[in-house]
Amino acid sequence: MRDLGVGFGYLIKGQRWVARHGRQFGFGLLPGLITLVLYAAALTALALWGADFVAWATPFADDWSSPWLGLFRGLLTVVLFALSLLLAVVTFTAVTLLIGQPFYESLSEEVDRDVSPDGTAPESGLPLWRELWISGRDSLRIVLRAAVWGVLLFALGFVPVAGQTVVPVLGFFVTGFFLTEELTGVALQRRGVGLRDRLALLRSRKTLVWGFGTPLALAFVIPFVAVFLMPGAVAGATLLARDLRGEETTGDDTTDRRQEDAVR
Repeated sequence: MRDLGVGFGYLIKGQRWVARHGRQFGFGLLPGLITLVLYAAALTALALWGADFVAWATPFADDWSSPWLGLFRGLLTVVLFALSLLLAVVTFTAVTLLIGQPFYESLSEEVDRDVSPDGTAPESGLPLWRELWISGRDSLRIVLRAAVWGVLLFALGFVPVAGQTVVPVLGFFVTGFFLTEELTGVALQRRGVGLRDRLALLRSRKTLVWGFGTPLALAFVIPFVAVFLMPGAVAGATLLARDLRGEETTGDDTTDRRQEDAVR
């Protein structure tokens, strides 16, 4: 249980780090804002024309009598929007990281240099196009895994009592795990850790991952909040990645003293 608190601590430390580094925070906001506009436009379009899409996709129900036609298509419209909203929450981080790859790579490297005892940061040595390709490929694989979980949890949501109590809680834990994978992927990819090995690392410290990712998943339900938390989430995920890899990290007090010395 101690790891739950440690994971949440990394989330807080990440937000504190970007608060002390205003320039990194400002650059880190741009990808999230772009993604937010794209997702808001898509969800707005779905809200306006979702019912028309469901009607087009279910021509076999045209001759159904009232109220069954309205109930059937109304339920499908709600299901479609709910699944789209869940997918938006899960994929928001992946799309934002893909759009902001150069920004977040730079931010993660700065965190590594800041907390590393020798002031260095691991580098992948790969060209940008190769890093983008790996990031996009891995993100797609994670989104597909998350989508499978999303469909399963949505189906379980129809189970009486448990579907309205236990399943939503499980959903946030699952979402938190995948969010953490995406965020730590920025730092771990620079270290040459592939997707399969990243997942193995995260599964070995699930309570640590849940302590970091689950509160973030709750906050990310509100996309506008997600935009402002993303830079700090990347910073915190870098600290968490160092923990998973067993790398030595200087404490906050040491970091603050180093910054004061640099100013002097």
